[in-house]
Amino acid sequence: MTVRPAAPGYTIPVPARLAAVVEQLGRIVVGKDTPLKLALSCMLARGHLLIEDIPGVGKSTLAQALAGTLGLHYARIQFTSDLLPADVLGVSIFDPSAHNFRFHSGPIFHSVVLADEINRAPPKTQSALLEAMEERQVSADGETRPLPEPFFVIATQNPSEQIGAYPLPESQLDRFLMAIELGYPDPAAERELLISGDRRARIPTLTPCADPATLIGWQREAAAVHVAPALLDYVQALLAASRAAGESRGQSAGAYGRGLSPRAGLLLVAAARAWALLAGRPMVLPEDVQAVFPSVAGHRLAGSTRAGGPHAEALLRAVPLP
Repeated sequence: MTVRPAAPGYTIPVPARLAAVVEQLGRIVVGKDTPLKLALSCMLARGHLLIEDIPGVGKSTLAQALAGTLGLHYARIQFTSDLLPADVLGVSIFDPSAHNFRFHSGPIFHSVVLADEINRAPPKTQSALLEAMEERQVSADGETRPLPEPFFVIATQNPSEQIGAYPLPESQLDRFLMAIELGYPDPAAERELLISGDRRARIPTLTPCADPATLIGWQREAAAVHVAPALLDYVQALLAASRAAGESRGQSAGAYGRGLSPRAGLLLVAAARAWALLAGRPMVLPEDVQAVFPSVAGHRLAGSTRAGGPHAEALLRAVPLP
């Protein structure tokens, strides 16, 4: 589907325009429909995305394609062992002509920020993102500076077993609404890549399907998707099941660690609303919750060092549908 200029007085339905976004992304990141929809749902839910995978499967390409397709300003930060917080947030430099310090904003002041190989930087630099991701602002030199709207962080990390990788602390992991993997392409998609070449060369030619104001409107549409009381019962049952294993044995933590927090529940509902909007539905179904649950819960559960870990799938099997 291609978005064409609308006739005067006619508005293209939101799901149709979102379908155009998904289609254009699929021409750049080939054979990854579900990860693409999850990434777009994460953005519609005003969250941040963590992608854990080996180098060379399209993590950076996905971030650039999202920014180009949605008409957003994009910046990439290459995280290394010597990266400093000021390299991310910005720094004040003395201006001799004005006889004062002038703040020079860092790359965090963009709508889409790719934190590439975030777990190669030490914890002090990783923590520089915490306030920005949670509060959508940066505090420096006694001043608080708001970040642009919309604001979306896509962080990539290498598998923890690779040399030079620092594990992300739980507080940092919790700032990411979703964690996903891209994985290898299937044989047909890989053959298409081998024939047509690197798709990153096509990114500068992308025609934006939206702009910042349009994306903010879609985020409001997602937040307005109806959630029935029975659906909230299902979400609460998932949260309770994640906490029950340790409590039943009188322990502070069980098979799922300390379980999912209330914030995880809020993010799960927000992600399910966004997934339902992508499907063109005005209300959330249990299938929407199931579709996003591994990506929302996997990295928050004990032992789930990889995106969508096995504990999330086990929880879905253990909790019956309403």
